[in-house]
Amino acid sequence: MKIAVIGLGYIGLPTAIMFAEAGYEVIGFDVKKDVVDRINSGKAHIVEPGIEEKLNKVVKEERLKATTKVEKLRGANAFIICVQTPLEGNKPNLIYLENAIRSIAEVIDRGALVVIESTVPPGTTIKMAKLLESLTGFREGVDFYIAHAPERVMPGRIFYELVHNSRVIGGVSEKATELAVKLYKSFVKGEIYATDATTAEMIKLMENTYRDVNIALANEFALLAHQYGVNIFEAIRIANTHPRVNIHFPGIGVGGHCLPKDPYLLLSNAKKEFGLIRLARKINENMPKFVATLLFEALEEGKVDERNAVVTVLGLAYKEGTDDIRNSPALTFVELIKDRVLEVRTYDPYVGGTHKSLEDAIMEADAVVIATSHQEFKELNWEEIGRLMRHKILIDGRGIVENPPKGFIFKGVGRGDV
Repeated sequence: MKIAVIGLGYIGLPTAIMFAEAGYEVIGFDVKKDVVDRINSGKAHIVEPGIEEKLNKVVKEERLKATTKVEKLRGANAFIICVQTPLEGNKPNLIYLENAIRSIAEVIDRGALVVIESTVPPGTTIKMAKLLESLTGFREGVDFYIAHAPERVMPGRIFYELVHNSRVIGGVSEKATELAVKLYKSFVKGEIYATDATTAEMIKLMENTYRDVNIALANEFALLAHQYGVNIFEAIRIANTHPRVNIHFPGIGVGGHCLPKDPYLLLSNAKKEFGLIRLARKINENMPKFVATLLFEALEEGKVDERNAVVTVLGLAYKEGTDDIRNSPALTFVELIKDRVLEVRTYDPYVGGTHKSLEDAIMEADAVVIATSHQEFKELNWEEIGRLMRHKILIDGRGIVENPPKGFIFKGVGRGDV
C-alpha cells in the first residue's frame, strides 16, 4: 500500500514517519524544495525529540521519500493532508487545503482514501468531498472516500502522542470512516473513536476552545490577583485540589497552531454567536500588552528612562521545549515594546534570536522578560545574572520564578503578592 502525505511540517513529517515505520511505502509532498531536499537526505527541518533518528532510518530503508512533484503521488492508495489552514482577519483561509485537493484530483485512482488532518471549520470535509467530485467526476462513497482525522498532539511529545493518544475519525460516508480507522490502527495504540466528518471537525475545535476559554479565565483571575495582592499560581494550585475544579494557569499569552486559531474556526460558519468564546480570545490576545505594562511600570520604579532601556526577552517559541514560533505571544510582546525602548534583545536556545548566548543577551541589560517557560530558564541562577545586568529588573510572563530573586525589581503575571 502506498501512502501520500501532503504537507511535511510539524504534523505532516512525523505522520509520514509513523506510516513508514508501520511498513507502508510513503511519498511525502511539499512545495518547498529545501524541505524536500533535507528530508531526502535524512535530516529534519523541525525540532522534535527523536525525529532525526527516526527520519534517517526510514529514508535509508527507502520507506519514505519526499517530492515537490504532484505526479509522483500517482498510484497512492491513501492521501493524508497536513497543510496549514491559517487565519486572515480571524477568518479561515482554506486555499492550501483546496490546492491539496486539486493536486489529488490530478492523480487519484478509484478506491483511494483521502484523510484531512488539517484543522478546519465544521462542514469543510464535506465541501472538500464535493470539490473533489467536481474535479474528477468521481463520487464520494463509491469511487473515493474522504474522512477527517484531526491531530491531537503536542510539540515535544509528538511521536509518543501519535501512538498513544486517542484519535477521532469521521468520514463523509460510513465506508470512509471504516477505511480511515483501519489505516490509523496500523500505528495508533490509543482508542479510536469513529463518528461522522462534521462531528469530528467540531470535536477538535471544541477541545482547543475549551482550553483557550479556561486559560482566559485564569488570565482574568491573574488580573484580579494584582488588585487583591494574591499569588494566583498558589491560589490556583489550592483551588484545583477541589475534586470538580481544574483551572489552567495564566501567562503572557496563548500561541501555537491550535489555540489562537481554533476558536475562530469554530465560529467561522456560525449563524449566531453567544459571546463567551470570542471574549476569551480577546482576553488572551491582550496578555502581551499587560506584560508590557508590567515592564514599563518596573522601568519607572527603577528610575530607568524607557527610551534608553535595553530589554532582554528570554524565549521566542510559543511553548517550552520547542522551536515553534507560530502565533507566539513573545513575538507580539517584542512588537509592542520595540519602538518604546532603546534595544530589544532576544535569546531562545531552540529558536535563536538576536544573540547566540544567554550571557551576551543579558550583558548590561536593564530588564529581563521571561516569555517562554523553557526548562533552561527555570534553572537560571538569578544572582549570577544580576551581576551582568546594568539594572536588575525581572518580569516573569510565565510564572516560572517562584521566589523573586533578592535585589531585583520583580513583577510577574498574577503575582499580586510582590
